Amino acid sequence: MNFIKTAIDGVWIIEPKVLADSRGYFMECFKQNELEQHVGKVNFVQDNESKSTRGVLRGLHYQLPPFAQSKLVRVISGAVLDVAVDIRKGSPTFGKYVSVELTSENKLQLFMSQGFAHGFLVTSEEAVFSYKVDNVYSPQCERGICFNDPAIGVDWGMEESHLLLSEKDKRAKPLSEAEVF
Repeated sequence: MNFIKTAIDGVWIIEPKVLADSRGYFMECFKQNELEQHVGKVNFVQDNESKSTRGVLRGLHYQLPPFAQSKLVRVISGAVLDVAVDIRKGSPTFGKYVSVELTSENKLQLFMSQGFAHGFLVTSEEAVFSYKVDNVYSPQCERGICFNDPAIGVDWGMEESHLLLSEKDKRAKPLSEAEVF
């Protein structure tokens, strides 16, 4: 696996080695020891998967301590624009974001440590999205930031009128009003 540092400390793009031939392909999508060599100690405790259609925007979500989560995300089928926003107070990159296109074709993955809000936009007709987390889901600690907060300025690459959001995501606060790390 190739681990690519991004412009924000704590976020990595991971490019797995894909062995392909006429029969299909094989890849190792997760190796604990390799991940920890690059990002530090992580103990994943839960895998999640979602299926969404074009225009679905999920995020920007995070959990507060003591249930904060590191995430390792990838797309099994389809394509998404995946975004990680630094919400660590005092970080030199607070409010900045990393975005990467994750597809079933490029097989890229994104790792973000605790202290990041996460979201993705489905850009294909349908996408199956998978992620590992290092802490369990806690409804009491779940928070969200408004996907179109101008202070962050995420370029989702799609007109807002075409986006499909949950009611919860429609009510999310801007970063300046959000409870963060």
